Amino acid sequence: MRIGILEDDRSHAFVLQRCLIEAGHVPQRYERGADILKAVETDDLDALLLDWNVPDLSGIEVLNRVRQQLKSSIPIVLITARTSEDDVVQALRQGADDYMSKPVGNKELLARLESVTRRTRQSRPRQESIESGRLRVDIPARRIYVDGRPAELSAKDFDLAVLLLRNVGRLFSRSQISEAVWGGKAVMKSRTLDTHVSHVRTRLCLSEANGWRLSAVYGRGYRLERFAHYRASRS
Repeated sequence: MRIGILEDDRSHAFVLQRCLIEAGHVPQRYERGADILKAVETDDLDALLLDWNVPDLSGIEVLNRVRQQLKSSIPIVLITARTSEDDVVQALRQGADDYMSKPVGNKELLARLESVTRRTRQSRPRQESIESGRLRVDIPARRIYVDGRPAELSAKDFDLAVLLLRNVGRLFSRSQISEAVWGGKAVMKSRTLDTHVSHVRTRLCLSEANGWRLSAVYGRGYRLERFAHYRASRS
């Protein structure tokens, strides 16, 4: 997942970023509340970790604007040195999904982040389609179009492509892909998954020239990424 971190303390931000990267996420640090708000507006993030006490807009002000002005349901966790019951109540009432006091443990952070993002996904209506650049995914019809033309994909190719396109930037282990696409019913040979990934990459034109990178991360799995400069050129 692409996770925005609002934190002006560089040492604490570094610890958070390292934890998230090791878990396969893509963290982006912001020192100013106004900058992280812009990222939420452009839909570049999947979750937010907000410190309360930062210059410019505080974390609680960012939370309020995300919920009230932007009407966004993006998962938000407050991570702050403020520990009073009143502060916790205020944050939760303004729409925070969770609240953690510094210092935070890595395992607890990842578990809480997984919990709030899972709740958000479950409450969100299922997408009927996905559109991104040259691609359009018709989920009910189980078809993917490249420049308006249907791509030749097997059923498992389609399921794999949808999994990746719904989670751009997220690193999936082989076991996670097996569970999501094959239902964990069979232990796949390594070459089988590699073949399906190759089909998806080739038939959906997921190349760097088209603003995509579908790559293997050695010993960890696969990740589909979109280039920021390509998104900007399309806007």
